[in-house]
Amino acid sequence: QVQLVESGGGLVQTGGSLRLSCTVSGSIVRLNTMGWYRQTPGKQRDLVAVISSGGSTNYVDSVKGRFTISMDNAKKTVSLQMNTLKPEDTAGYYCNADVTWNAGLGSIVPGNFWGRGTQVTVSS
Repeated sequence: QVQLVESGGGLVQTGGSLRLSCTVSGSIVRLNTMGWYRQTPGKQRDLVAVISSGGSTNYVDSVKGRFTISMDNAKKTVSLQMNTLKPEDTAGYYCNADVTWNAGLGSIVPGNFWGRGTQVTVSS
């Protein structure tokens, strides 16, 4: 199995910073793409930032210049540095991993997995 565990959420004032981390464990053959999504109650989960194994990144416009995503392939970790936080950044943040993994009995397959999420609350 593949598991993703997030950490680093919390409560911060407007203009503050937080750093989220997500570690992938399991029978990973290759990390292809990792990303962070966020979701508020009653709304869909939206992409915040994504990074490929080659280092290419993409951000939603509302966080460009404030958030930075990075990945450590060796540690199987993706991080999201969030600066100049705004109340509208308040949400549950979820880590996502698109991987190639060993599902057992020699079966090497693609898979997409989610973490359980970590809450980020920005007070005004």
